[in-house]
Amino acid sequence: MEEVCAKFVSQKISKTRWRPLPAAALQHPDLFATGSWDNEDNRISIWSVGDLGNVGLNGEYQGEPQLLCDIRHNGDVMDMQFLDQERIVVASSTGTVTVFRHHQNNQTLSANQRWEKAHYHVDQDTSCGGAACTGVVCNNPEIVSVGEDGRINLFRADQKDAVRTIDNADSSTLHAVTFLRTTEILTVNSIGQLKIWDFRQQRNEPSQIFSLTGDRVPLHCVDRHPNQQHIVATGGQDGMLSIWDIRQGTIPVSLLNAHEAEMWEVHFHPSNPDHLFTCSEDGSLWHWDTSTDISEKPSFLHQGGRSTTYFSHNTVNQSVVSAWLSNDPTKDRMEITNLIPNQTLSVNSLDILGPCLVYGTDAEAIYVNRQLFA
Repeated sequence: MEEVCAKFVSQKISKTRWRPLPAAALQHPDLFATGSWDNEDNRISIWSVGDLGNVGLNGEYQGEPQLLCDIRHNGDVMDMQFLDQERIVVASSTGTVTVFRHHQNNQTLSANQRWEKAHYHVDQDTSCGGAACTGVVCNNPEIVSVGEDGRINLFRADQKDAVRTIDNADSSTLHAVTFLRTTEILTVNSIGQLKIWDFRQQRNEPSQIFSLTGDRVPLHCVDRHPNQQHIVATGGQDGMLSIWDIRQGTIPVSLLNAHEAEMWEVHFHPSNPDHLFTCSEDGSLWHWDTSTDISEKPSFLHQGGRSTTYFSHNTVNQSVVSAWLSNDPTKDRMEITNLIPNQTLSVNSLDILGPCLVYGTDAEAIYVNRQLFA
């Protein structure tokens, strides 16, 4: 694990996100943003892990992330997503959604746009009563936010008012949101439900509802497969990983025993989705690898010298059948590695891009692994 650099930052980190790379870029990600929570003074920070600026006094290479700039944030950072190369959308526990701009010429951050109390319990205009904005997702210029108040907002960057608000979208807390397609979103809530919303429809009701059977375990996070949009992963309070196929049934295709406490985030690798990553309150971060197929089919994907095989059932024609949907995904075909050998406090957030992983913890540290598939 010697490739991992740790940086102690004197604040509990709630979110870590890589800055996206330009479409045709071949370089590794070199900038990431973090947000903090449960501190007197919460901050949004931009860090560099590039080779620039990481040379010590004697010319030696210093691997640890360097702080480029930061700015105060009102409330806990509940979620954070890059809108583009320069703008970051941040969800606050006060109910406000803010777009921060990173000025790369002079390395400063400024608040570019703000939707005050996008989420609220009683009345948007009262001084208190804000409800936490629990999740944001971006598809530039569109931004969707969800909150503790069960409300869904659709914003457009540079537009003052919400384009669409679904006031009573959910009677329980919405914990996370992701885009399914450009006009459809997926939300997860505190009673174990996954819902699809279609913004083309005028009625304020979900187009589909899926739910965990038995105990209605709160779901905290959701991600969809980057290439096969019907495959969705969720994680919840019991630490289980659920895989759903939204084309069929209303219950998960598989439930995988995972963490011993809440799962805070789940992410498919954006360009290598046979790999999935989850992090938890129990202090662990798991790498789920379904690419190790028993029959070792020829690789369809090369990344950084390491070839990865899409799981295939005997014939290449069926190779689009994802390993995540097989009846028993763990049998002979899934490797699970805990990337944090000595667990301590909660791992609240992770992000992966190319061969790089960044994660943040309640132990007031951020960690970067730049050779994930070495």
